[in-house]
Amino acid sequence: MSDFDAAIAFVLAQEGGYSNDSRDPGGETKFGISKRAYPTLDIANLTVDDAKAIYKRDYWDALNLDSRPQGEALAILDTAVNCGIGRAQTFIKAASVGSEFVVHLLSERLVVYSSFSAWPTYGHGWTNRVLRCAIASAQNP
Repeated sequence: MSDFDAAIAFVLAQEGGYSNDSRDPGGETKFGISKRAYPTLDIANLTVDDAKAIYKRDYWDALNLDSRPQGEALAILDTAVNCGIGRAQTFIKAASVGSEFVVHLLSERLVVYSSFSAWPTYGHGWTNRVLRCAIASAQNP
């Protein structure tokens, strides 16, 4: 059984706090929760506990991550938060089964990132996040 608290701690450390970068397609965000994805939410006043509840319900539970090994669950959660649930599900279907699952999943993520028009602006940060996720996933198989 996977540990949501450990996985969400990693995600929140990557996401940081409030941002309203006009170059970010998500628009206004806090703890990775975007106004684009949650248009009725008061993003500026979102609490960490609110964000955790959203991630548990809409990401962790929706992707049935309790049934995955911890490393896989972490990689999937981080991918879903950063790329969206739909894209994460596509990556999951494409990833190989077994010990190479996380490597394949995160590699697919980098390939897709490199095709984004925002790559010149965010590519370095996205790459570093994927690498940190790979390390954390390997440390918690």
